[in-house]
Amino acid sequence: MAERSTAAVDVADNSGEESLTAQADQSTADGVANNRERDTDSDEGQGSTTSEESGKASPPELHSGHKLARRYRLEECVTRLDGFSSWRAVDEKLRRAVGVHVLPADHARARSVLAAARSSALLGDPRFVQVLDAVEDNDLVYVVHEWLPDATELTALLASGPLEVYEAYQMVSQVASAMAAAHREGLAHLRLNPNAVLRTSTGQWRIRGLAVNAALRGISSDTPQRTDTEAIGALLYAALTQRWPYESDAYGLAGLPKDIGLIPPDQVRAGVHRGLSELAMRALANDGATASRHESACTTPEELVKAIGEMPRIRPPEPAFTAPPEYQRTTYQQGTYGRPAPRPGATQPVPAPPPPLQSRTGKALKWGVSALLIAALGLGSWQLADALMERGGKADDQNQTQTTDGNDKNDKQARPTKPIAIQGAQEYVAKGDAQAAGDVAKTYDGDSSTYWRTKSFVDGPEMKPSFKPGVGIVYDLGSAQTVSSASIGLRFSGDHTTVTLYATDSLSPAGPVDSMQKLGTTTTSGSSATVKVNKPAKTQYVLVWFTALPYASGDEYSNAGYKQAVTDVTFKG
Repeated sequence: MAERSTAAVDVADNSGEESLTAQADQSTADGVANNRERDTDSDEGQGSTTSEESGKASPPELHSGHKLARRYRLEECVTRLDGFSSWRAVDEKLRRAVGVHVLPADHARARSVLAAARSSALLGDPRFVQVLDAVEDNDLVYVVHEWLPDATELTALLASGPLEVYEAYQMVSQVASAMAAAHREGLAHLRLNPNAVLRTSTGQWRIRGLAVNAALRGISSDTPQRTDTEAIGALLYAALTQRWPYESDAYGLAGLPKDIGLIPPDQVRAGVHRGLSELAMRALANDGATASRHESACTTPEELVKAIGEMPRIRPPEPAFTAPPEYQRTTYQQGTYGRPAPRPGATQPVPAPPPPLQSRTGKALKWGVSALLIAALGLGSWQLADALMERGGKADDQNQTQTTDGNDKNDKQARPTKPIAIQGAQEYVAKGDAQAAGDVAKTYDGDSSTYWRTKSFVDGPEMKPSFKPGVGIVYDLGSAQTVSSASIGLRFSGDHTTVTLYATDSLSPAGPVDSMQKLGTTTTSGSSATVKVNKPAKTQYVLVWFTALPYASGDEYSNAGYKQAVTDVTFKG
């Protein structure tokens, strides 16, 4: 356990740098950028346990616009921490964006940073963000590296949910292979976390800060291969579950519940790939800290690469087939006038367009047919008018009156629906706490800017029956009404919202949802939902019940998570 605890400090603990980051935020004149490619991930950094004392030298006084070597113009400070600073800069010679780490030449770690940067530059592996320059210039030491404006950190990707199975497989395969190659050359990362792993626009995964990020913080390890292997296991665990595999929260991810230990990913979230779940546990199971079913632990990136190769290959998802648009013709040509519209979703045969008549004979034929049609229409119109006039005269002579049968078929046509006024509403709580009981009236006040909202849930989109089977509101229609549909305005769109209508016996029904009469259900990814009642039913009380919520970012009321808000509800009968 001694060796594992050394690695876990860097991977799991994010408390060591908190005070230093707070000081850095106060002292950074340019502010800390929210750029998706942060250089040193100090705001959610891992532990800062070091093998030497922090440098005593004061950070150099740098500012936006300052030039290094008359070439690198500093643009934006993204980190200022522990005597060094990291910048987004511009290489004016090559006219491209770069990243720069700067620290005083007399800093206690300056020599180790230079050595780490030069060793990393010699590796030349394209799977790593490349070191472009490492210079000691008078009283400064600076390291210049690539800046990838089209790349996205794994931290940002996981903010919206876990990765798809194929994406997680590609990530762990590429990262493990890259780290195995680095260790063969004697290089370790020791700061491998979601902020250090980037996905480019082409789908390639790249690693930032090889050897350099650890040297900047003075981090070392007696077992570097095991440290990096466990870090890869933590990355895969987070990619599969959107959870950090330790008790503490880190990198915008919630940690595991306390006192339950490290449980496999397929026990944290339903639907996780069994092989990848076991692979994550084998990488995290160093020194027997976690028994990974019946497989032995992987203690080096090379062993991890071998384990990945022994797995059945995970193939990319099949591309979604998009049906070609139907052949569009005018209403007159289609002959659809007076015909009922096809049912939504029904496949209609597409008639082949007639061959064009482009020759002289064809044009003459078209004109001849047109003339005959005009003559026939004129003759038919005259005969029809004459017949109607004759019939009208007979009717006047005989003073006949036509009566209408009360059972005429026209009375059987569907009557137009009309809105049903809502007289009151109350939130229905099946389990746990209420969501926003005081805001239910805002869903039928006629103001789309007001709304009732749910709380933010960690798991989704489907709500967990064991924790919260659903959320909703019961509406009072004043008296028994025949309900045919409901229109519901939603504040958040995304994949996906599921809403169901139930007929209840009161504004505060005592029984569970299963005991109520189900009227209809729908699932939508948009900002509104229309629920059609399968068989119109007469009821005074209707429950609008949500069982799936989309993912939405944080706001002034709640954190990011699976949630929904209702702006307007209208019933029709």
